[in-house]
Order: sequence, then C-alpha cells, then structure tokens
Amino acid sequence: MIKKKSFTVDELKRKLENYCVYQDRCHKEVEQKMREFSLIPEAREMILLSLMKDNFLNEERFAKSYARGKFRIKSWGKQRIVRELKFRDISAYNIKTALKEIDADEYIKTIYRITEKRNEVISEPNIYKRKKKLIDFLMRKGFENELIFKVVGEVVS
Repeated sequence: MIKKKSFTVDELKRKLENYCVYQDRCHKEVEQKMREFSLIPEAREMILLSLMKDNFLNEERFAKSYARGKFRIKSWGKQRIVRELKFRDISAYNIKTALKEIDADEYIKTIYRITEKRNEVISEPNIYKRKKKLIDFLMRKGFENELIFKVVGEVVS
C-alpha cells in the first residue's frame, strides 16, 4: 500500500506557486494538479484565489504566451491555437486577445515557409495528390481554408 504524503495548505500553495512560475499555466492545469493532492473544496478555492491575487495564475497572460509559443515554435495556425485554448477552457475574450499576439505578416510568411519546406519532402509525382497532401498537412497545422488553397496553389504549380 502506497501512503500519500500529506502537505499543509501553505506547503501546497508554495508548490503550486512554483508550478506556475516555471511556466504559465491555465486554471484547468492548476486545478488538475490540485486534484492530485485531494484537497477539500475550501482549501482549493483559497489556493486558487491566492494564486490569482498574487498574479501567479493569469488566464490572459497564459493565453498570450501559449499563442505566441505554439505559433513561433510549432508553426501552428490560428484555428489550431483557438481549438487548443478552448479545450483549456479559456474565455473567448482571452482567445481573441491572444490571437492579436500573432503578427499578420509573420503569419503569412510562416505558412509559405512551411508549405515550401513540406513540398520539397513530398515525393508524389501526381500534382493533385501532392496538393492534397499539402492541404491535409496545413489543415492539421490549423491554418484557414482560404489561405491554404491560395498558398498551395501558388507553391505547387
């Protein structure tokens, strides 16, 4: 039988503060973490409020850094970012704010860059199948349909 280590509310608060300092977190992740410690609802509320009051937990800041990071590092499109933020229960207002972090010119350059790069590694001689593969790839990345068709049409010709 594994005995779970028990913590005081203050110890847990410090643990969660460190968890939030290491990387921006959303409420859902913090609540998930708290479930691991099986707290009573009152303690959970107290810790959550404290984290928000001391600015360890800030939904808007999380949404912005998430959008910036996923776009810059993983080259995700806006639709994929929106989907992932909704999955994390981020408010529509914060999602809209987060998308403003993505520069429009940078967005266009990125879709062209990853389309050209992907086009080079696809070994499909049939132009229609090649386009289909590129379109599927860009859709998984979460780019908008009109943009995908425009870019693929220009890159594969």
